[in-house]
Amino acid sequence: MGNQFKIMAAVDLSDYSGATVRYSLWLAGKMDAELLMVNVINQRDLDMVQRAMAGYGDFSFPSYLKEQEQERKERMMELYRMSSPGGIQCQFFTPQGIPYQVLLDVIEREKPNMLVMGTKGRSNLADVVVGSTATKMYRRSPIPLVMIPAKFNELP
Repeated sequence: MGNQFKIMAAVDLSDYSGATVRYSLWLAGKMDAELLMVNVINQRDLDMVQRAMAGYGDFSFPSYLKEQEQERKERMMELYRMSSPGGIQCQFFTPQGIPYQVLLDVIEREKPNMLVMGTKGRSNLADVVVGSTATKMYRRSPIPLVMIPAKFNELP
């Protein structure tokens, strides 16, 4: 399976992720491709939780991280099930770190042929037209990048 075309879908599990997943699955079906779904657990959020929960004896950061990974994989699997026409192989990744850097690392490691991501994500305040991660990936992606506009609902 080393020569199979791979499409990587970067999803942040916001309200806009459904369109990215639907488009990625449509492309994967048309190209007989494998899909790699990636949701990055933002290091900034992890640092905030770690600082906020410092001193609470019952809090286990490794357990929290494991729960986050499992919950996010389940949410990606649900998006896949809701949108999949069937027959498309999909892998799910939940790495942690700075989102655009982690996406570049996954591209380096997994060698997808194309990246699909939304232009708008979780934040509604900063970078209103195109999100900061999308902007950074637009400038740095070593592979073709398909950007899905916010609230895009139609497939070709």
